[in-house]
Amino acid sequence: MNKIKVALFDAKDYDISSFQTANQSIDTVKAPSTEGAGRVEISFFETRLTEETAKLAEGFDVVCVFVNDILSRQVIDALLQGGVKLVALRCAGYNNVDIEYAYGKIHIVRVPAYSPYAVAEHAMAMLLTSIRRIHKAYQRTRDFNFSLSGLTGFDLHGKTVGVVGTGKIGRIFIDICRGFGMKILAYDKYPADDLYVEYVALEDIWRRSDIISFHCPLTNENHHMVDEHSIALMKKGVVLINTSRGALIDSEALLQGIKDRKIGAACLDVYEEESDVFFHDFSGHIVEDDTLARLISMPNVLVTSHQAFLTREALSNIADTTLNNMEDFFTKGFSTNEICYKCANVGKCTRTHKEKCF
Repeated sequence: MNKIKVALFDAKDYDISSFQTANQSIDTVKAPSTEGAGRVEISFFETRLTEETAKLAEGFDVVCVFVNDILSRQVIDALLQGGVKLVALRCAGYNNVDIEYAYGKIHIVRVPAYSPYAVAEHAMAMLLTSIRRIHKAYQRTRDFNFSLSGLTGFDLHGKTVGVVGTGKIGRIFIDICRGFGMKILAYDKYPADDLYVEYVALEDIWRRSDIISFHCPLTNENHHMVDEHSIALMKKGVVLINTSRGALIDSEALLQGIKDRKIGAACLDVYEEESDVFFHDFSGHIVEDDTLARLISMPNVLVTSHQAFLTREALSNIADTTLNNMEDFFTKGFSTNEICYKCANVGKCTRTHKEKCF
């Protein structure tokens, strides 16, 4: 069998390094470039996958994409015309893929869990940074300003945290919160039988939580689950943490909630319009997204650029699992990590994943 040809889009230095290592290559590659040695043959492209760049994948067996690559029906058609047989997501979420249109046309595999610890730990790091004003203290002491004025925080011990989504990441975040002595409420469309936590309705999460952290995939059903109505139900001074998908939160409603002093703080590793901004350096430019600019300007908003996943362990797991998915698909005829329209809509798929989805 000929070596699998892979077009990896939106390639950053850390992607290239981790995939080269996983692919057992000793070469140093700069995007776009071709890696000849190793398990598969990878070409790295710095550009994101869009309708305009899809032609770059012509002649490849696989396209490997990340969270801000676009797999609309137009892109899927272009990939099919170019001979692509598999889309390999190097992430867990797939809200950027038109999976309904893809069904029956092109197979999609993902990395369901690369390092849930990385994301859960980042969520807690953002929370602690925000409520203890660590980022502000750091900037002050860099200027030899050792005043404590305005740096008063609050204890996490005894506070109620609402965790939306109790998959692997949500469970680990719950464990971390338990270590701080916090009271825990949880919401999940499919509650876990083996998780000893108080499951409540979403409305109870909004009403009873001092802190709310989101650890769920983005679906049509939960798009803008945090909106003007849900914010109105929340406690005054509530802290919101989002390390999942930006569009879970209506950014305009969030901004208004902050201006109204209803939301005490927001810790955002994701943003609903992040695709044209995150992962790029705009330090010398004017950012045209006024909502993002206003959020960042707020003293009680902490923004990181979708970096919760970014640990050495996670990058290694992402690369290994992605390459395994490709090899399984082309050698065994299926991958246990395939996702399709039917799987996603069932919620808890009953398939054994010992065959292709179609």
